Amino acid sequence: MARLLRVSAVNLALGYVFLSICVLTLFATPLWYAWRESIEEGRAALIEDDARRLADVFQTQGAQGLAAAIDAQVGRRLAGGQIILFADASLSRLAGNLPSWPPGVPESPGPHNLSIDLGGSSMQTVLMRSFLPGGYNLLVGRDVARFRTLEAFFWYGLAGAAGIVLLVGVLGGLLVRRALLSEVQGISQTASAIVKGNLSQRLPTPGGADEFDMLAQTLNRMLDQIEHLIHGVRNVSNAIAHDLRTPLAELRSRLEELSLTHPSPEETFAEVDAAVADVDRVLGIFNALLRLAEIDTGARYSGFVQVDVAKVASEAAEFYQPVAELKGVRLSFESSGELTVAGDPLLLAQAIGNLIDNALKYARENGTITVEVVQQQPDGVIGIAVSDDGPGIPDEEKPKVTERFYRGDASRGTPGAGLGLSLVAAVAKLHGGSLQLRDNHPGLRATLILVPGIGPGGGPLAVAAGASFAGG
Repeated sequence: MARLLRVSAVNLALGYVFLSICVLTLFATPLWYAWRESIEEGRAALIEDDARRLADVFQTQGAQGLAAAIDAQVGRRLAGGQIILFADASLSRLAGNLPSWPPGVPESPGPHNLSIDLGGSSMQTVLMRSFLPGGYNLLVGRDVARFRTLEAFFWYGLAGAAGIVLLVGVLGGLLVRRALLSEVQGISQTASAIVKGNLSQRLPTPGGADEFDMLAQTLNRMLDQIEHLIHGVRNVSNAIAHDLRTPLAELRSRLEELSLTHPSPEETFAEVDAAVADVDRVLGIFNALLRLAEIDTGARYSGFVQVDVAKVASEAAEFYQPVAELKGVRLSFESSGELTVAGDPLLLAQAIGNLIDNALKYARENGTITVEVVQQQPDGVIGIAVSDDGPGIPDEEKPKVTERFYRGDASRGTPGAGLGLSLVAAVAKLHGGSLQLRDNHPGLRATLILVPGIGPGGGPLAVAAGASFAGG
């Protein structure tokens, strides 16, 4: 049963044939019933008219006049399936086209279905017996085989229609199956090429608007994303190996030196502290990667609540204020009031903190960092912008700095693993927004874009990801 319920070209063809035959049956059944009823009623009316007309002749012309009229009308043959027999009280034939009174005719008047023998062959008839004055008997009837040719044509037409439906269903099923197999073969060849390692292989898209073109376009977008993710995993793996090698090599060198030289306790504790710092760097990289993986899977949707973005940004700026003062940087905060979005407050705080920390790394001495939270009208998009007056990021590097472990030329000598902006971009994507990087003339203006009043999975969030924010 489960196999029969599976969708395939053969099952679709069988379903089409079955449905079409059911439609033909529903059409033919009432038509056949109406035909039969009309024929029966019409035949009975004709027999009654014939019997009444002949009875009137008997009343006006008598028995001899009726016999002459009947012989003149039908002679010795059946006229259009009409049956007439006039007999006396002893049922002896006086006139008509039957040789004798047929046996089995009921005594009661009215129409009766009866099979009579005529010349050695059986005939199905409808007969009406009438009693005339003087004991005379009148038998009027019709041959029911008169309309059998029309009935045969009806059944032949119905059978021909069913045969055409069956033929079209079978041929259509074969053609559809051939077309489906052709499309599936193209998908299978593409999948086989990808399995063999050719990730650039894509399904052909002729540019039409049918279902298979839509499916091919969707699969190609999925393959693009898979290729992007796989390349990302490869790049991350290479970057992890590169960025972890340095702290681990330093840690091994310190421990090996302690093992060989046995320095004084003060030097030993100093090296131990440095080793702990190296381990903290490694743990920091792994924690950042774990957070990014958690964000990518969408597991943080469960922590979405209504968040006052201005308050979160204000607290982040206040947290980094001592660090800015130590570096001689003026850190200011501006907001247009309470602005609420649906999001994860911890991730938003960390993303804003990463932007401020990134600005503090590159801000010039006695420079300025501005944190702004503004709302763009009329769509209500909220922008959290962190601006500095440092060296900025070249235009050719802006698309790359959100890649994990990417570090530009200006960041080679600064601490970090190249995951800060990657995490900010991931948090923005989780909230349906985006991270925009623009020149501040001088410096960089990094804007985290969010949409208020929409929870995870909302439609408008996807629109915000590509929006352009001009606040500030």
